[in-house]
Parts: sequence; C-alpha cells; structure tokens
Amino acid sequence: MGEKLEEKYTLKQVSEIVGLSPRTIRLLEKEGLVKSEKRGRQRYYSEEDLERLRLIKLLRCDFGVNLAGVEIILNMRERMIELLEERDRFLKEIRDRIREEIRKRFEDLGYL
Repeated sequence: MGEKLEEKYTLKQVSEIVGLSPRTIRLLEKEGLVKSEKRGRQRYYSEEDLERLRLIKLLRCDFGVNLAGVEIILNMRERMIELLEERDRFLKEIRDRIREEIRKRFEDLGYL
C-alpha cells in the first residue's frame, strides 16, 4: 500500500526521450555509466536512468567532458548525495536527542 509503481521505458523510447541513439545508450551501458533492467532480450530503463542519461548527454555534448570525466563526475555526484543523506540522518538524530533532553528537563521541573 502506498507503493509507487515505477514506469519503465524501452531502449527505443529512451532514445527518443533523451535524444541519444540506441547505439550510444548501449555503449554507455557497456562502459558501466548506465544500467538497464533486462527482461529477455529487451532492455528497460527507469526515470532515474533517464535523468542519468540526460546528465551524461549534458556533460558530453554541452561541456565536452570525455567518458572518463563523466564517470568521475557521476561518482562524485553519487557520493555527495550519500553525504547529504548521512548529514540529514545525523541532524535528525541530534534534533531528536535535543527534544528528548528538553522534554526530560521540563518533566524534572514539573512542567510536564
């Protein structure tokens, strides 16, 4: 319940949406820069894969970054996201501890 069904796209659909040839997408997959879900001989891609391909296209076409540079940038981006998530968990833990400490002190003073 509440589970979101993720739409999947075929290689042809992704090619049309992102504006990269199927051959280029297969090459990027071979290089490990994007992964598809394979069912039989058909490849399927998620919204996240589309966003990744759009970013790769931007880096390659607009900024002239080579594949090695794209890989480094994508890895750094993923690490930054992980660090931000870790920071958010840490801040939540600190907020929870502070709230609990305040609640205890109010109880000790007889306000609660």
